Amino acid sequence: MKVKLGDIYKVSSGGTPSKSHQEYYADGDIKWVKTGDLKVRYLYETEDYITEEGLNNSSAKMYAPDTVLIAMYGATIGATSILKTDACTNQACAAFPKSEDVIPEYLYYFFRSQKDKFVKDGVGGAQPNISGGYLKNVSFELISIDEQKEVIHRLGLIEDIISQRQKQLVLLNELIKSRFIEMFGNAVTNPMNWEVKELGELSTHINSGNTPKGGEQVYVDEGIMFFRSQNVWKDRLELDDVAYIDASTHASMSRSSLKHGDILMTKTGRINTENSSLGRAAMYLGEDDAANVNGHVYFIRLKPGVNNRFILRILVSDEYRGYIRSVCVGGIDKRQLNKNHIEEFPIICPPIEMQNKYISFVEQIDKQKVILQQSLTELETQFQALMHEAFNS
Repeated sequence: MKVKLGDIYKVSSGGTPSKSHQEYYADGDIKWVKTGDLKVRYLYETEDYITEEGLNNSSAKMYAPDTVLIAMYGATIGATSILKTDACTNQACAAFPKSEDVIPEYLYYFFRSQKDKFVKDGVGGAQPNISGGYLKNVSFELISIDEQKEVIHRLGLIEDIISQRQKQLVLLNELIKSRFIEMFGNAVTNPMNWEVKELGELSTHINSGNTPKGGEQVYVDEGIMFFRSQNVWKDRLELDDVAYIDASTHASMSRSSLKHGDILMTKTGRINTENSSLGRAAMYLGEDDAANVNGHVYFIRLKPGVNNRFILRILVSDEYRGYIRSVCVGGIDKRQLNKNHIEEFPIICPPIEMQNKYISFVEQIDKQKVILQQSLTELETQFQALMHEAFNS
């Protein structure tokens, strides 16, 4: 039976206590949910808290455990979690209190299945949104409690396995980090007193590319890969939206034509965001002269005999993330790395035998990560198919 959410739930949202009243936040012990907290199936903890005074002097509302929350604003539209604690929310979260007719997990999976639709239906400019009124009119299939339990069981099993794979990948990354610290210490403070050289000493080229004349108008459907900052992430290149340029444009930009093993590093970005584009580094493993970079990406070409994989591990370490933010220049938030900053990067230089031993260890771990990632991708595909079958048939 098809029903509207508004026929079952009294949908509401919360509010934000005035930021001008610090007493509404200082030493608060009431959990206050924002859309950024909606990353897990079951929500026990929040990043922020408010005081009882803040709750009473705002439109924030308290919700009981088993309330299902969904994000209505911006990049987080459709993110959802089930409260497992008493908490209040800000105005960007819509709340669906526990119902006798719908198991919270069933509604949670329904919301997950509709995320793409919610994003598509979002209205507004830079921060599109869906409203409480929109959600009240969303229809879904109301089935019996026993049938709901069966759907929840199937989806929960596969989601639990996905969670295990994700945790395994995190642990393998932590193993790589801890092995580095064990062998070499902190790459910035250098407590083991390794020899230190500037990155410029270890390199033959450190340069950025250019924006080709005509900008995006010169991009083609196939040709030479043209990396922009959105393609360079921490220790990986993302090719989903990589641009291409033709051979003649590439030839006119021969100074920034890439070689196999070049390290790419982004030049600009905000410093106060988790996935800031500033100083992200990854390695180009394609063929020589088969790719190029724009003006927001540096390429670092190391001298023969320098272990480029070891240098990359240093550049992507948490310690170097902090160092990069300490030397960049720019405004309050948007910052930039200049060429001289990168040339002056201090790089520890342990014996090459130790570097090679560490990289051999990393390569073995990376093989395990590839297998886990393939399994994770297959599981996520199955999960999406099961949700579609359960809620869109």
